[in-house]
Amino acid sequence: MSAPTAAAVLEHLVRSIVDQPEAVHVDVSEEDGRVRLDVRVGDGDLGRVIGRRGRTAASIRTVTRAAAVKDGVDVDIEFLDD
Repeated sequence: MSAPTAAAVLEHLVRSIVDQPEAVHVDVSEEDGRVRLDVRVGDGDLGRVIGRRGRTAASIRTVTRAAAVKDGVDVDIEFLDD
């Protein structure tokens, strides 16, 4: 089970808002029948991705989950600092 569309959308969204787009990595794994997307960003960029009160992160999750429908999977997204 994989989510290529969701992973590509997620990577594109995150790269477009961070200061170090080359440091963005999306790891895909499967956990309990769901696909987990772990996003790693460069130093200092996690705050940009999360946004005020988590609004940016919530929006990214919403768009990525919509893209995952095309892949036919449910996804969980975690934002991690490298």
